[in-house]
Amino acid sequence: MGVMAVDTSLRNGNSGAPPLGDRLRVLLVAPPMLAVPPPSYAGTERVVHAIGEELHRRGHHVALVASGDSDVPYEHIPTVAESLWSTGYVGDVTGYMQHTVEVAWREAHRFDIVHAHIEAHGIVFAAHCETPVVSTLHGRLDVVGMPLLLEAHRDVPLVAISESQRRWFPDQRWIATIHHGLPLEGMPFSDVPGDYLAFVGRVATEKGLREAIELSRLTGVRLRAAAKVHDDTERRLYRELVVPAVDEGAIEFLGEVGPDERDPLYAGALATVMLGGWPEPFGLVAIESMATGTPVIARRAGALTETVEHGVTGFLVDDVAEATLAVDRVRDLDRRAIRERTLERFSPARMVDEYEAVYRALIAERRAASAAGAVGTSPRA
Repeated sequence: MGVMAVDTSLRNGNSGAPPLGDRLRVLLVAPPMLAVPPPSYAGTERVVHAIGEELHRRGHHVALVASGDSDVPYEHIPTVAESLWSTGYVGDVTGYMQHTVEVAWREAHRFDIVHAHIEAHGIVFAAHCETPVVSTLHGRLDVVGMPLLLEAHRDVPLVAISESQRRWFPDQRWIATIHHGLPLEGMPFSDVPGDYLAFVGRVATEKGLREAIELSRLTGVRLRAAAKVHDDTERRLYRELVVPAVDEGAIEFLGEVGPDERDPLYAGALATVMLGGWPEPFGLVAIESMATGTPVIARRAGALTETVEHGVTGFLVDDVAEATLAVDRVRDLDRRAIRERTLERFSPARMVDEYEAVYRALIAERRAASAAGAVGTSPRA
């Protein structure tokens, strides 16, 4: 099935189905690896937190399925007692993700809509749950097994986080493409370009740390990196790449840091660099940096072509040689305009406006189908 257009009139119940009312009952489902909100570097959990906070602020009944150490001002339904990565766990998470589905499925009947953020694990859940389930996919869709799963469930409603993410699967039931939003107003701001390049992310080949170090060497602009080292592959790359670069003074490595250190790092930089060759499904680092006024120099790949506006909020490059030209020109960008543009484009209010429209459309559709006798019996009923 193709794209289902979301009619914003459905926010007011103008759908032909019985009025939905202003207050929705929304069940959010997060992975068990990190708490919500996460203590430091994370993507999915920060977005889930932003959605939940804004829905709660608007007066909706919100509940969250997440690890037991999560801390939210609304109903919390725990899965594991402690988030897996906080305990040092680095093994396979499949069983824990399936347990998360089990918990969410058990609670789903109490809600109007389930909003899953658990990648492939939400798809079969959505195919059989009597309560409508919409999945926001946060990762790449070309990973092993994912294309086959998507092909088998083309009627399951999905939300993409960028046009780039969904482009290889045009026949899926994409309800919307919704760019992330975060509460960025409190980010520190500097209108004076700094004297270093910033890198925030993971010590992983796809994140472009090697290219960032090369850029620093070519331009003579020092690199400061706040990066997570978690699994064996990242530890090996840290030993092979980062340790020698630190020894020669090419990089100042800060390790994994929380927002109190990360945000001033962004604000004080000349630019934040994102030079990995892999197609970022979204790239929260970009909007965080731009919210401080600091432009982004990014590889022209994936969703960064949608979040970074070339020549306005940063530069899009094809290789490290082009990145050196960007470093020469980046001081000319208007940092105050970068911040203002970012706060406008990537707010939680804008994001949740769009998700509310999705929720209401799917709820109305399910009600209409139920009234027509078209909804089958769930195997869990």
